[in-house]
Amino acid sequence: MSFLGSRVPLALLGPLAAVALIALLNSGAVPPYQAYSVALAAVYTIVVLSVGLLAGWSGVWSVGHPAFFALGAYFAAYGSGHGWSLETIVVGTVVASAVLGGFLGYAGARFSTLYIALLTLAFSLVSLEVINRWTDVTGGDQGVPVSQLDTLAGVLPSGGTEAQTLAVAAAGVCLAIAVLAKGSALRMRLVAAKSHPLVAQSIGIAPEAQSALAFAVSAAFTGFAGVLLGLLSGFVSPDPFSLNLGISLIASCVLGGVGSVLGAVVGGGYLAWSPTLASSVGLPQPVVQGLVLIAALIFLPSGVVPSLAKLARKLARPPRPRPVTVPEPSVGQRVLDGSPLLTLKDVSVRFGGLKALEGASLSVRRGEVLAVIGPNGAGKTTLMNVLSGLIGGGRVGGTAVYDGKELLKTRATARRRLGIGRTFQHAETFDELTVAENVLCTHRRITPRQRRVANELLARVGLAEVADRYPAELPFGLQKRLDLARAMAEEPALLVLDEPFGGLDADERATAARQIERLRDGGAAVLVIDHVLDDLFAVADRVVAFDFGKPIGEGAPDEVLRDSAVQASYLGTTTARAALPSRAEDSPVVLRLTGVEHHYGGVAALRGIDLDVHEGAVLGVVGANGAGKSTLGRVLHGSLRPSGGTREASDTGVRTVRTSLVPEGRALFKTLSLRENLEVAAYSVGLKGAALRAKLDETAEWLPPRLRDRLSVQAAGLSGGEQQMLAIARALMAGPDVLVVDEPALGLAPALVDEVYGRLGELAEGGLTVVLLEQLLSRAMATCHDVVVLHEGVVAAHGSAADPAFATKAESAYFGGEHAVALGVRDVTTLEA
Repeated sequence: MSFLGSRVPLALLGPLAAVALIALLNSGAVPPYQAYSVALAAVYTIVVLSVGLLAGWSGVWSVGHPAFFALGAYFAAYGSGHGWSLETIVVGTVVASAVLGGFLGYAGARFSTLYIALLTLAFSLVSLEVINRWTDVTGGDQGVPVSQLDTLAGVLPSGGTEAQTLAVAAAGVCLAIAVLAKGSALRMRLVAAKSHPLVAQSIGIAPEAQSALAFAVSAAFTGFAGVLLGLLSGFVSPDPFSLNLGISLIASCVLGGVGSVLGAVVGGGYLAWSPTLASSVGLPQPVVQGLVLIAALIFLPSGVVPSLAKLARKLARPPRPRPVTVPEPSVGQRVLDGSPLLTLKDVSVRFGGLKALEGASLSVRRGEVLAVIGPNGAGKTTLMNVLSGLIGGGRVGGTAVYDGKELLKTRATARRRLGIGRTFQHAETFDELTVAENVLCTHRRITPRQRRVANELLARVGLAEVADRYPAELPFGLQKRLDLARAMAEEPALLVLDEPFGGLDADERATAARQIERLRDGGAAVLVIDHVLDDLFAVADRVVAFDFGKPIGEGAPDEVLRDSAVQASYLGTTTARAALPSRAEDSPVVLRLTGVEHHYGGVAALRGIDLDVHEGAVLGVVGANGAGKSTLGRVLHGSLRPSGGTREASDTGVRTVRTSLVPEGRALFKTLSLRENLEVAAYSVGLKGAALRAKLDETAEWLPPRLRDRLSVQAAGLSGGEQQMLAIARALMAGPDVLVVDEPALGLAPALVDEVYGRLGELAEGGLTVVLLEQLLSRAMATCHDVVVLHEGVVAAHGSAADPAFATKAESAYFGGEHAVALGVRDVTTLEA
């Protein structure tokens, strides 16, 4: 049985409940005034369902649905006065509501949630104004009656039991449609577009189109509910469609559970009976609604129905089996096509005056794995974004030919249909979809065959046993598998993999390598970037190295690292050793890390770090991107509490050692002036009055004259090097004993790099302890007393930068040791643990 078929019994519960309720109403057991309330609750259920599913599935909150509700009601009133049949009125309402809703959804999709809310609010207010002024149709404040209507089944009088029966029956059918829609591609693609718009584009989903479609469908159902309201009440006036209704609808959605079908029933009943509840307790209705909503948010924050369902699952759910291991790929004939599937020629990307990519030329064939390597900022991710069309506001030049077609002129959402799959560095999954739905949402329409193929794909990557789980419930390694499985869906000819080995342990990396080899052997072209060179080179047929947005080397994996330009891009060029202040061998330890570990979810960023920072030292922490430098810097600073191990700061006798951090990217307040940036840092440590002014004058003296004379200028107006020096000065406002600086040279021209490092050297000469987090090994060796080399979160080497023998060990440790021969290292020394 197909998945859709399996939902049919559940969907039938709505109509069956409606039939039972209709029988109860017609039996006379329910008083007439209560029967009207039941029917009104059924109408409100449709509206709450429309608003709640729109918010839950597409992330769009609408305050304008009372306008669509009014549109349906006035359609019924106008049609009844002009001899229209019920069917004509319903079709006209649905079409008009869908067109208006689709327009609002498309117009607001490109902006924030707040913008959409304001847009729908304006739409609702304008609609009320039209109702009040178009008196020939609406009757203005006086309202307009709804007469009996002709239908295919006969005459339907308004305001009677027949209208109540129709309202309850319609609610049952709408609930059934919603249940079936939960298992459809429509809901999956809506949720995907809401969760990660850019990732959704990579699998062929256009977020704007999805929002427009969702809004159109939601508006159509709300308009239909308005027709039912007109029939039920027999009279239509502007009062029920005020702004208060829009707010009450949102409150009802939150109370029942946003995106919950059964929650819409709870919300609809709450709207219908809240006036009765208010009168019974003797309080104004807004007060009662507010109290109920506050109580629900405190005790049942996800809504009544989802909270109770979560509790029931927690109590009843048996423990899940562990995921199966990935089966070994069968040995087959490797498919290798001599002609390039993808060819890039002189591709460039500019963001304003910044060249992120320049003169990029490469090709990849079917049945080939092409690895792209380079240090942080080399342009690798920009290259991947060019291929998948996710370049944002960048200006792209050059040519890219994919399978005979010009790729750069193709929309991002169309590239998936061309046969291009993409993964992301951090496994960007759709967390509100199950594992199986993450794969199925790549299809516009889901058939039983597609579900069967998806299940087979999940089995191949070892996710079959967790197909009904949500990504957040899985460890990071399985999330990476899911990201790869989604990219593999529909068997694309080209797969673009962004750091598939990053954050994985050895077993998981071996699993990822087997999957890449299977894709290659099946005839797919694979373009992959990663910083874990051992595993990357094990699967690569060719390697292209990038630096500063340009290709600088190409060759076989065992040859490319011999290129001096490639070595320099990672390790830096040899520079004269800077004159450093003398440091006693027995200088006291100011910071000590013992057995420090840190994890981000299931990702191990640091493992077993033992490190002493000595007073007056300049300590360099070196490693490739992803080695764990920034995490270690934050642990040393004290702003990040490690998952395991201890951080000890010594006591100066007056206070505990104070640390300051200059983060990667500087993190300045760009709209504030230089002076204000410095003052913010002073306020954070309690400086004020004369002490603040004295510290500000002292720090300003450290700045170069061109900055000292421009303290009133906004930080956004500074060059990159000037911003870096301001960021360091801001850190100095706290009067630190230890200064941690993360990638101070990132994005700077060589002359500015020398200036920034010269300023840091002056601080070291003044007795400040400095920790430099640096990507280039040669720069750290030239400017630091001691150097720590991190590799995959582990201290791979630690020694004195002045020791010539340590340079050999450090180079080997930087790449993990296995590529020391390719680097030309003569003496491969066993790495320090």
